[in-house]
Amino acid sequence: MPTINRLAEMHDEITAWRRDFHEYPEVLYETHRTSAKVAEILTEIGVDEVTTGVGRTGVVGVIKGRNGGTGKSIALRADMDALPMTEETGKEYASKNEGAMHACGHDGHTAMLLGTAKYLTETRNFDGTVILIFQPAEEGGGGAKTMMDDGLFTRWHVDEIYGLHNQPGTPLNHFGTRPGALMASSDEFTITVKGKGGHAAYPHKTIDPIIVGSQIVSALQSIASRNVDPLQSIVVSVTFFQAGTAYNIIPETVKLGGTIRTLAKGTRKQAAERIKQVVEGICAANGADVELEFSEGYPTTVNHPEQTNFATRIATEISGSIDKVDKNLAPIMGAEDFSYYLEEKPGAFVFLGNGDSAGLHHPEYDFNDEVIPYGCSYFIKLVETAMPAT
Repeated sequence: MPTINRLAEMHDEITAWRRDFHEYPEVLYETHRTSAKVAEILTEIGVDEVTTGVGRTGVVGVIKGRNGGTGKSIALRADMDALPMTEETGKEYASKNEGAMHACGHDGHTAMLLGTAKYLTETRNFDGTVILIFQPAEEGGGGAKTMMDDGLFTRWHVDEIYGLHNQPGTPLNHFGTRPGALMASSDEFTITVKGKGGHAAYPHKTIDPIIVGSQIVSALQSIASRNVDPLQSIVVSVTFFQAGTAYNIIPETVKLGGTIRTLAKGTRKQAAERIKQVVEGICAANGADVELEFSEGYPTTVNHPEQTNFATRIATEISGSIDKVDKNLAPIMGAEDFSYYLEEKPGAFVFLGNGDSAGLHHPEYDFNDEVIPYGCSYFIKLVETAMPAT
């Protein structure tokens, strides 16, 4: 197992950081304690520059190589935010913040990047500059874009950017990625159907928005099955339907909504257009009015081929076997705001096995601390190989 030996000595310390973050989870941009702790550790371990408040609560660290930081610059990113849910792990370091939980492993991502930073600061075995990005609000808040809007790529020069995410169900020391579309775009829609309410015993005197809404739910499923090329990936899911207050009242309105997931820009545009046609057509046929709102979310996460091939090579060195690296991983219909970075800079996103654990966003999920040496070694080897010391 060609992980870096020094990381075995650092493992307890990095694990302690991870469990501290886990115990005090913070959601979206409210990562005040987490950000302060990250900045404190970066300062203590000797990172050359530490800047807080980037994109509200993001932290950026800079480590200069042996040549004083001239030459190439590589960014490494970790997300810091937790999810608004209740933890059920029963661990001694379980969440102490009610209604918040690190159910996606961002505590582990943050701790691994801190461990990477400590090693790189100690050794400086590279030429160039490493930009450490500790980002808030990946879970639906678009923290990547907010940091970019706050000058992430203008205040700090970045040539390439890399990130990783743990993957439950995949064995330890196994990696997966692919060039091109890796994760889906994620958009949301909200539909408010306005009918005519009345007594449930006299439905002929009403325009029943529940009937109209039900027709919409069924018809939206035809977008994937009958409107989009079967070879193009798409998910259209209605995830809520709100209507009614009593058994004997036909309500005036119905509200429903959901998510659209696609891997191609053309499919993304086609889905939005078709939803509009379906919704307006059904409502018109039933004599109902409608309000349709779209909220554009994260774009597709598209890995750059050259950087993905490089990341695959590094992952193979760390895992010790090409059999442990899936370099043509099937695309995932989950979304990731690392996609914003990849629209601006060449780079690659990879998955790293979390072993046999509960799934992401599950109340019993916990990041596997045995992952730490592999994640840190991957980042370190990537930096030292891309910017070798001369």
